[in-house]
Amino acid sequence: MIHCPGSIVVSRWQQRRLAVRILVMLLLGGLLAAAWRGAEASVRDLVDGLPLGAEFIRRLFPMDTSIIEEMTRACYETVSIAFLGTAISVVAALPLGLLAASNLTNPVVAAPVKAVLAFVRSIPVILLALLFVSAVGLGPFPGVLAVAFHGTGMLAKLYADEFEAVDGRLLEGIRGTGAGWLGVVRMGAVPQAIPQLLSLSLFRFEMNVREATVLGLVGAGGIGYYIQLYARSFQYQKVATMVVAVVLMVLVVDAVTHWSRRRVL
Repeated sequence: MIHCPGSIVVSRWQQRRLAVRILVMLLLGGLLAAAWRGAEASVRDLVDGLPLGAEFIRRLFPMDTSIIEEMTRACYETVSIAFLGTAISVVAALPLGLLAASNLTNPVVAAPVKAVLAFVRSIPVILLALLFVSAVGLGPFPGVLAVAFHGTGMLAKLYADEFEAVDGRLLEGIRGTGAGWLGVVRMGAVPQAIPQLLSLSLFRFEMNVREATVLGLVGAGGIGYYIQLYARSFQYQKVATMVVAVVLMVLVVDAVTHWSRRRVL
């Protein structure tokens, strides 16, 4: 019987591939088991807690509609925090994104800028809100600062990725005409990336609206402040009204930004 060397090679390659798959599955299984234990997850606790959850939901109704005016003001404050924070982060992130793009900036400059942006992104926005509340006091302004600071780190990184993805041949052609760094950026990088930059900015605004609803829990203004205020005083009907307002606000913002992407971009 004649053995084909090619078939032996294929067979060994398949065996190695199967072994790698098994190893990956075992690794994932081990990570899931460790995460389950670390999170102290319990199906029994979940089942036992269902009646308590149902009782909490029952306390939310009927909703208290006497706070409509306060709810409207809180939604306006939340959207204002998100919009102003996003606007500041867009302005700050654009030059940082250009400096972090390795195809536009010398790696000696780009690498440290990327490291700084990674550090900024690593700080949870809720901790930033606590920091700014301690610095400037309670209210929506520390929420704006937290959203702007964290958003700058996120957007600058995303902007840099978009600048690095532009057509390098066009950039080289512009450099060949004798244009400097600003000329390459203005005539080559930004025009190619502007649709993606606008889309990323709108998406970040959506995320900031959601984050702004949480920042109020630490005193940084917005509708989250009223939710924690009423929850602490056990006024659950008012909490329900504010929660419904959050859902409607997020849906409206998502619809507006989606319409903007389709019409503008």
